[in-house]
Amino acid sequence: MADSWYLLHSGAGAPAYNMALDHALLEMAATIGVPVLRFYGWTEPAATFGYFQKYTDIVQWTKLRPLIRRPTGGGLVPHDADWTYSLVVPPNSPWYSLSAIESYRRMHEWIQEAFKKMGIVTVLAPCCRKALPGQCFAGHEKYDVLWHDRKIAGAAQRRNRHGLLIQGSIQPPPVKLLRTDWEAAMREVGAGFLGRNDRIFTIESSLAAKACELAANTYSQTPYNQRR
Repeated sequence: MADSWYLLHSGAGAPAYNMALDHALLEMAATIGVPVLRFYGWTEPAATFGYFQKYTDIVQWTKLRPLIRRPTGGGLVPHDADWTYSLVVPPNSPWYSLSAIESYRRMHEWIQEAFKKMGIVTVLAPCCRKALPGQCFAGHEKYDVLWHDRKIAGAAQRRNRHGLLIQGSIQPPPVKLLRTDWEAAMREVGAGFLGRNDRIFTIESSLAAKACELAANTYSQTPYNQRR
């Protein structure tokens, strides 16, 4: 769909910074000009929740702290043992023009192909299965990635004039898998979804400054996280 894309391994980050960097990447997506796939981890256990969710509900649904409101929608996601990624797409990419549901499906087809390359057979959910409040990975939405009828991948999106941000979580199946192997598989099969990847993304000073500003003034602030 696109000619090329960047890969970013940003390592383990503080919860507020992780959300802030995704937000900053979205704001700079048009300037970057090509999609950026980011893999990242967490310096401490945390939970993120959708931009439109009520904080008073979230505090009852998980004991994980801190609780950070994401820039995307979706539900509560625990980050204590998951593999986290994001994809930022600029407005000039054909992916940006996809409907929300088609974008969601395409992202999870990519993840499905990566697992297939690792010998793990998964399916995309044909419809929804409701879960109890706060149990994001107990139920599933259409096109979530399922392994043995268990949801192992979900995502949330935000689209604006700057671009499209997809934030996703993998709850790996209980078989012997290495995250590094999955990330390598994602890069290898990515040619079928975004084109050839031959560039590693470097966080320049302006992006780093924006991410630090958002982490300090937004995502680590109680008024923002408890705003609803």
